[in-house]
Amino acid sequence: MEKKPFVTLAQVEEMVKEYPTPFHLYDEKGIRENARRLQEAFAWNKGFREYFAVKATPNPFLMQILKEEGIGVDCSSYTELYLSDKVGFHGDEIMFSSNVTPEEDFRLAADLDAIINFDDITHLKFYEKLAPFRETMCCRYNPGGDFSIHNQIMDTPQDAKYGMTKAQIIEAFSYMKEKGVKHFGLHAFLASNTTTEAYYPKLAGILFQLAVELKQELGIHMAFVNLSGGVGVPYRPEEEPCDIMAIGEGVRKAYEEILIPEGMGDLAIYTELGRFMLAPYGCLVTKAIHEKHIYKEYIGVDACAANLMRPAVYGAYHHITVLGKEDAAADHVYDITGGLCENCDKFAIDRPLPEIAIGDYLIIHDTGAHGFSMGYNYNGKLRSAEILLKEDSSTRLIRRAETKEDYFATLDLEHGFTR
Repeated sequence: MEKKPFVTLAQVEEMVKEYPTPFHLYDEKGIRENARRLQEAFAWNKGFREYFAVKATPNPFLMQILKEEGIGVDCSSYTELYLSDKVGFHGDEIMFSSNVTPEEDFRLAADLDAIINFDDITHLKFYEKLAPFRETMCCRYNPGGDFSIHNQIMDTPQDAKYGMTKAQIIEAFSYMKEKGVKHFGLHAFLASNTTTEAYYPKLAGILFQLAVELKQELGIHMAFVNLSGGVGVPYRPEEEPCDIMAIGEGVRKAYEEILIPEGMGDLAIYTELGRFMLAPYGCLVTKAIHEKHIYKEYIGVDACAANLMRPAVYGAYHHITVLGKEDAAADHVYDITGGLCENCDKFAIDRPLPEIAIGDYLIIHDTGAHGFSMGYNYNGKLRSAEILLKEDSSTRLIRRAETKEDYFATLDLEHGFTR
């Protein structure tokens, strides 16, 4: 089974006449279609809204596409809030979910009238010194223990730094009620990149039950439950993608079983997806520039871990297509490497691929989320450009590549190095 890129060799050969490799490329058509599928899956919930996790791909052009599709933004820092404001997101279109939050971040979130999701109970009084509580506020829940599905441990919330205990949630909501908060939200993130369709329904059931208990105990209006992210994508070709329609249906069943009997049919469902929204609709385009034959066979490309760190740092799998050789036999075994002075700078290890010649273009799949955004400048490597493949097959530069001037811009070279 082979993953097919959304771009052809002929298209890339045209692109590189204007944009030198490496670059991240995004598929507008795929992004829009996926956003519409997600909203269709949760159309049964009148208040549903997806808040795209800006951290995954903080590019205003892509954020604008999602905005046009009716999607909000999830921000976790001052810069992400600032960027979202510039794109035109305001008020309830912004969910601010942060931790260890500086004063200036809370202030900007309040100025933008964002929905603030408190990570810790001590943040309430910290925030109160900076800005008034708005009528709608949220808290992040951590149930502790292990989170399991069908007896398989998916993650260990007890080891996570995020969220509050149940007792702290009760105390926090009681305090906010005294301060005039009228509408309350719950948020939790209990597993990452899970491709099981049972994850969201299981998480929803936990949060719905807690919402019922909070309403009964505190006499408050539970306005929404935010299921956060965690819905994964198939990085490997043999993996099946999640059926978002089945996921939406599973959440609907939990909603009708738990909330409807309690008269809570007005509770909105929110999501904060990043990887699911964009990962499959981005790729890293790179060119083979060297080959090496020692104890293993190496192909060196002009991208490196500074452009995509997930394989180097996490050992994450990203599929690779050699453009123009999609149907050729994968009868060679290579390590695909970048040029950093680190042995972990490898996009693939012992990967069966067609024979690669110098000058071949490689597509590294599923980099649309947590790809460019996690880039860095180690070894003085410069971040690549980002290109949008538009629905009409034309291209647009949505972020230029860094230059050496950008790299040195924060240094005071003008006054020399002596005292």
